[in-house]
Amino acid sequence: MTLTNWAGNTTFHAEDVHHPASLDELRRLVAGSARVRALGSAHSFNHVADTTGDLVVLDRMPDLVEIDSAAGTVRAGAGMTYARLAPLLHQAGFALANMASLPHISIAGSVATGTHGSGDAVRSLAAAVSGLDLVTADGSTLSLSRGDADFPGAVVSLGALGIVTSLTLDLVPAFELRQYVREGLSADALADFDAIMSSGYSVSLFTDYRDTRVWVKREEELTDPDWYGTTPADRPRHPLPDMPADSCTVQMGVPGPWFERLPHFRPDFPPSGAGDELQSELLLPREHAVKALRELFAIGDRIRPALQISEVRSIAADDLWLSPFHGRDSVGIHFTWVRDVPTVMPVLRLVEETLAPYEPLPHWGKLFTRWPACPDRFRALVRRFDPEGKFGGDFTRILLGE
Repeated sequence: MTLTNWAGNTTFHAEDVHHPASLDELRRLVAGSARVRALGSAHSFNHVADTTGDLVVLDRMPDLVEIDSAAGTVRAGAGMTYARLAPLLHQAGFALANMASLPHISIAGSVATGTHGSGDAVRSLAAAVSGLDLVTADGSTLSLSRGDADFPGAVVSLGALGIVTSLTLDLVPAFELRQYVREGLSADALADFDAIMSSGYSVSLFTDYRDTRVWVKREEELTDPDWYGTTPADRPRHPLPDMPADSCTVQMGVPGPWFERLPHFRPDFPPSGAGDELQSELLLPREHAVKALRELFAIGDRIRPALQISEVRSIAADDLWLSPFHGRDSVGIHFTWVRDVPTVMPVLRLVEETLAPYEPLPHWGKLFTRWPACPDRFRALVRRFDPEGKFGGDFTRILLGE
């Protein structure tokens, strides 16, 4: 059986795929393998998880959810999805400060690739990690915590240091949000970009660089009938204008739990376009956002033949070495492309060239052609943890310059 990623554009080259059912089984497998990498929910669009050796999927490991109410943290198994974890946290009176658009994705895979949600004051999913456990190259286990010297390099690590088995995440008190969709945002409204993006707990612009809608997730009601020149959607909307909204989380300002509003999509439906797409995302310093977006609107006619929709979000800075948000408040410009590689790649290169003056960094799990420089300290960390390259693949070798 051929194993592919979620979108079907990447075929894995692993000799075997393993589903260990215990930590001891995983340790033996790692110790005895010459090449091994972990595979999460396969919601990546490149070869970041690929290997020519053994792929390890942690979906049969014992469920682990340990809530420490006093510390305000949860220790969860690496293979658990946000969709499974979030309701358990809510029942205990807690929440995660952030979630991605899709709750279907695994915690460890999301963290390792720097995945994020949206919000001016909200940091990436990886920034919530205060501790992690992993199996290292010789099959031994190692725990790292916030404050350890190696910790900022081990959280967003692309799987290059070992197989993460659990993560400890910071929690906040449970809360409710309302979700609104506003239509008809004009390109001139980019002058109000900062005010728009700060008008909710989480705000997304969905655009084809001609027509733009705004998803606003906030605690308070949104009552302004002429909010930044937009009109309220008259019914629930899907980010893709022609798609039915059945798979989307509840809109129309109805209050509900954080985990049923922060994601765009419901966990009981196939995610997003059910794989009929490719994705890229470039993360820019917040101060460049308006200029960069105006440049993209200027070439919208050249982008649209390959584009399904583009999403613009804001993300607060963190201190993780490989995070695209390291040391800089950022704006993510995400592209959901048609699933046609020959059509997409020239347009992607055009977008990368257009945004090059604005210090873009790629999302590690999506398509890109321009590789950022690898921090020397991360390269040194990988060599110390994995001197034989057991956890390496073509993706990490290119990044490390090997």
